[in-house]
Amino acid sequence: MTELIWQGKYDKDGKKNGPVRIALPFQTVETVNESAQDRGRMLDLFAKGKPGEWRNRLIWGDKKYVLPSLLPEFAGKVNLIYIDPPFNVGADFSFTATIPDNPETEEDETTSFTKQASIIEQKAYRDTWGKGLESYLQWFYETAILLRELLAEDGSIYVHLDWHVGHYAKAVLDEVFGYDNFKNEVVWQRFNYHADAKRYGIVHEGILFYTKTEKYIWNPQRTSFKESYIRSHFNQKDKDGRNYRYDNMLAKGDGPARKFGNKLISPNPGTHWRYSQEKIDELWKQDKLIISDSDRVSVKRYLDEIDGAVIHSIWTDINPLNSQAIERIDYPTQKPEALLERVIKASSNENDLVLDCFCGSGTTAAAADKLNRRWIACDLGRFAIHTTRKRLLGNPDVKPFVVQNLGKYERQEWMGAEFPDADSRAAVEQRYRHFMLQLFGAEPVNGYSWLHGVKAHRMVHIGGVDAPVSIGDVKSIVQEFWKSVGKTGDIETNGIDVLGWDFAFEINETARQFAAENKVDVKFKKIPREVLEKKAVDQGDIRFFELASLAVDTKIDKETVTVELTNFIVPPDDVPEDVRHAITHWQQWIDYWAVDWNYRNDTFHNEWQSYRTKKEPGIELSTRHKYKESGTYNIVIKIIDILGNDTTKLITVEIKL
Repeated sequence: MTELIWQGKYDKDGKKNGPVRIALPFQTVETVNESAQDRGRMLDLFAKGKPGEWRNRLIWGDKKYVLPSLLPEFAGKVNLIYIDPPFNVGADFSFTATIPDNPETEEDETTSFTKQASIIEQKAYRDTWGKGLESYLQWFYETAILLRELLAEDGSIYVHLDWHVGHYAKAVLDEVFGYDNFKNEVVWQRFNYHADAKRYGIVHEGILFYTKTEKYIWNPQRTSFKESYIRSHFNQKDKDGRNYRYDNMLAKGDGPARKFGNKLISPNPGTHWRYSQEKIDELWKQDKLIISDSDRVSVKRYLDEIDGAVIHSIWTDINPLNSQAIERIDYPTQKPEALLERVIKASSNENDLVLDCFCGSGTTAAAADKLNRRWIACDLGRFAIHTTRKRLLGNPDVKPFVVQNLGKYERQEWMGAEFPDADSRAAVEQRYRHFMLQLFGAEPVNGYSWLHGVKAHRMVHIGGVDAPVSIGDVKSIVQEFWKSVGKTGDIETNGIDVLGWDFAFEINETARQFAAENKVDVKFKKIPREVLEKKAVDQGDIRFFELASLAVDTKIDKETVTVELTNFIVPPDDVPEDVRHAITHWQQWIDYWAVDWNYRNDTFHNEWQSYRTKKEPGIELSTRHKYKESGTYNIVIKIIDILGNDTTKLITVEIKL
């Protein structure tokens, strides 16, 4: 066996270094396009302890954790995998975003900016390419192992790469999937012309096609014949004007003689007739067979009876996305849907499960949904998840899907691994808080239940990894501050910084109002996911940013509730300077917003949404909903800004019919 070896493939004992195998539960943070009837049916099934109906899944998270977490449910059940992993050494996770026009001016002020990769995305890039090709190969090898385990026995995987690493990746895939299970390298001609000064112009990318076994799903694909081919090959016409050509009836390999009408004709030595006697009799009755004086038999092939040309391994008929393409959403690695449609049609059937763990702009999910396949799409980038969500919603017939992450379970796993020598849960939590205070640049304080540190004359509270910071938490924090600090003056302080992984929907307004009534300045700051990555911590790459705040006007007219966005304030901490200068109106921050009219203290259910697209850059600022029954209803509004960050607000209304 030939094997590709790189530094890091084997440990010091000669054992291969494999992937992380920590399986964590997924948290559903949003359901999208699910009707009230669907929602009620799902809740009813859940209450009866029965499995819910299938929901396609859009997952935000690191593949290192996401793939092993999929294994308990999906090992051996994925029919098709398509991945378009990073393959250019110069690639990164930055993206171009657009600042919309100022709605109060008539001038076209639309500008674009480049949002640099988050620290977690930079870390992923360093893990992939940090040590050059060797680290990429180890990362790719570990990923391929997990993908093979997810693949069904009749499944296939397509790996989209370019000339930088394609040949190395093939060696890895040969090892993981088996040399004999390599079926094709598809060459996709991406450009018609590309000039290079000192080499041949690179106009193609490669797609490596592997199967798990020899018994795999395969649906041959065809494409329309070119006019030049029709003219040269279907140059015969019958009396009805139908184009046809003559095809040879012989194939290699010995075979018996067949009857053609009343004449028995033997094939040439070393050949056989392509068709059975029954098929030959049928063609004879249809007058589709021609016999020459030398007993050479040909069959008529009518152009209108052929679906088209069989697709071969060089694809020149799928063009890249040009600047005016309807499906183009300006995502740097976006692939045309026609490319994925061909792959999905060829190697899966309706209702099969398709996986893409580098979903980018969501092309695989969008194509799979339209072709009635189930799908799971994953990505590390928050903006990729947001882009995919909007793209899917652009299809009026999109099936319901959920947005998921690993949330608190990933944090729990991290906390246990980070502080393994603590002898009790309380000791683990204390070490966790001290660690977070150190990252935040605060000094720990003792003797308090809710106040954990102090920084720049402000007290600091560290939220736990298990649950969002709630209004109840804030009340306890403020009360302890007032009783123990603000009143006694033991520590000179002028407010509180509340750090949390997640925050309750109503936190930024309701909690801040409560604090203001008690004459305490409270700021809520997000603990970034980068804390989970040791390299980011070691390099000092951790930043804490204040939450944005949303103002909403609510009107009730009998059974109808109208909500209107009236202001959206984004703290400047995490905003590039050029973006701050370009935005002159609060509406320009908003890229997408959605409403759950019946929030029930569970998952956010997207029941209405408005968002900007390249074709429709405007956005609605108000919406209304009619309730059928009297009662108290919780309404949750979710905003996603042009940087990909989300902000939520909860409103309670009383309906009296």
